[in-house]
Amino acid sequence: MKDALTRTLVRLLIVPVAAALAVLMAGAPGAHAATDLSTVARALRESPVYVDPEATGILSASDAEALADKIEDADKPVFVAVLPAGYPTQDLFRNLRTETGITGLYGIRLGDAFDARADGSVLSRQGVGNLVTAAQGTGDAKAQLNDFVDDALRSIDGSAPASWNEGGGEVPVGGLIAVGTVVAVGGAGAYAVVRRNRRRHEEEQRAALEKLRVVVDEDITAFGEELDRLDFHPGEPGADDAMRADYERALDSYDLSKRLMAGAERPEDVRGVTQAVEDGRFALAVLAARREGRALPERRPPCFFDPRHGPSVADAHWTPPGGAVREVPVCAADRDRLADGRDPAVREVDTDSGRRPYWEAGPAYGPWAGGYFGGGVLPGLLVGTMLGSMMASPAYGADYGAGYGDFGGYGGGDVSGADFDPGDFGGGFGGGDFGGGGFGGGGDFGGGF
Repeated sequence: MKDALTRTLVRLLIVPVAAALAVLMAGAPGAHAATDLSTVARALRESPVYVDPEATGILSASDAEALADKIEDADKPVFVAVLPAGYPTQDLFRNLRTETGITGLYGIRLGDAFDARADGSVLSRQGVGNLVTAAQGTGDAKAQLNDFVDDALRSIDGSAPASWNEGGGEVPVGGLIAVGTVVAVGGAGAYAVVRRNRRRHEEEQRAALEKLRVVVDEDITAFGEELDRLDFHPGEPGADDAMRADYERALDSYDLSKRLMAGAERPEDVRGVTQAVEDGRFALAVLAARREGRALPERRPPCFFDPRHGPSVADAHWTPPGGAVREVPVCAADRDRLADGRDPAVREVDTDSGRRPYWEAGPAYGPWAGGYFGGGVLPGLLVGTMLGSMMASPAYGADYGAGYGDFGGYGGGDVSGADFDPGDFGGGFGGGDFGGGGFGGGGDFGGGF
């Protein structure tokens, strides 16, 4: 992985050479061959700012460099392209987003005009429109783009793409030596900022995982105790192949949960652990029904109040403090408690403010709950709670993973390829109430920039 100093040197060496080649390839003076959009996208995957060879008079190399450093230091998915007047605008935003394949906010200065679009997961359409309106009040490209970026960095969710920390190939050693002295001090400073931000993020992730590890180990231990108490032997009278298969699944799930937890490196890795535990508990419930001659239970999520209670038997109405009523899956004991007007037996965890229900604890409990309540169930259970609000944030997926039903999706900086809402990037250039074009649906897609 290249550090910030190397990225700076790459921009100083490679970009001017590429620009010169592009100008030569354009042909005779006065002729204009628009840079292929895939070239623009490839450059933006390596650095947040791209200036077309035909647009160097709009924004200088040094100003572009300073703008790119500002975005990289903030670790936000903001992309800026500076293109010449007359550049083809048909579906420009949508096609650029498809070619780049990265979730984020895209601003384009085209000649004297400016516009922007963003994925809805990092910034709302109204938020984008407000940024564009503010930026369009400034005519000078340097001031305009800096104002846009400053406002965007305060507004946007998500993190920068990992590709900005990676080099685009080998850098000529002779060129590095020639310019090394000039940029060493500034490059070292940028490297220190990036390294410090990355180290802080890694420390936060480790701390969250260690807090979560206590709770997950309790879950695994409780499941292991259930297996120890189980009075079943594969060779006992009356045992059949189906019972033995249920028992084997439970044992396998227990072993898998221990292996996954031993290898967990991030909070989001815990999701697989709790999913394995829940699979094992359901296997035990099926085994118990077979042995007792009862109808096999349907596959239901575990008890919402404490997954250690086992698979739920019904849905019951429950209202969290300050929230709205909703139906949650409950075990038989909690169903009876609620029916009698008593409080359920809630799973509490340690927080900085003492023992609290898991849905009022930190964001790391999202993956823990996601393993238990998969299949799109989780958002409806947690809406209005502290954890639900955290998971609904577009920035959540960057730190704790996505894929929790309606809480899922791509966070800023994620590689989504062409999997994005084209409505976020439709509309015409410079029109509309916000100056950002028609932030509308499919009817805008065939239109202009």
